[in-house]
Amino acid sequence: MTNSSQEQPSGVTMREHALAETFVTLADTLVDDYDVVDLMQRLVDVSVSLLGAQAAGLLLIDQRGGLTVVASSSEESRLLEVFQLQTNQGPCLDCVAAAAAVSCGDLMAETHRWPMFAQAAAEAGFRSVVALPLRLRSEVVGGLNLFYTQPQEIPSVDQRIGQAFADVATIGILQQRAMHRGALLAEQLQQALNSRVTIEQAKGVLAERLGVDMGQAFGALRRHARNNNMKLTDVAMAVVRGELSIEPA
Repeated sequence: MTNSSQEQPSGVTMREHALAETFVTLADTLVDDYDVVDLMQRLVDVSVSLLGAQAAGLLLIDQRGGLTVVASSSEESRLLEVFQLQTNQGPCLDCVAAAAAVSCGDLMAETHRWPMFAQAAAEAGFRSVVALPLRLRSEVVGGLNLFYTQPQEIPSVDQRIGQAFADVATIGILQQRAMHRGALLAEQLQQALNSRVTIEQAKGVLAERLGVDMGQAFGALRRHARNNNMKLTDVAMAVVRGELSIEPA
């Protein structure tokens, strides 16, 4: 039997240890030429694995001032985020508008507030949600959504950790602007949004080619990128152009 005290300091829980490792890993990705979209994807993935959420999504403000889905932990959460934008209602929109967290422990109790979104979320299997702003002081660049399948009040400690993840995303985005002083933040964000469009196109190409669903296609893209030390966006572009063949796992 493995002695956990040898693996982590006394008094530190497994989740605390995992959180520390996560922040170290995320910090290591913030190098001069890092992939913004891949960083956002890492954040939604760790939000699910460490905060007890069943799904997560991340939206950024584009050049026109609207929100666009940049990362999601599943196809279901991506479609729900898109639906939220199409109907112009939902917790993430309120969160970004107010630059403050929005938490809902039972979406069925909020049908008057978000009638179409609450119904769509329930049909997708989600009953509670917390939306956290990507902000630095008065500047808001997007929002992080955490979805749960059961009605529940989201623990305040999980909300604080989720906000810390959102802060990492914000710092990563704003860091790119600082490194390129002549570029506008909107241009940096638009580049990330354009990359996401390419990734969605590549997912469709792979799903058709390999006979898999969109989630599996995205997994294949990420595995190839990581195994070959490539940017996710570059892999997606090569797939769309027909320059790269990816085999099923």
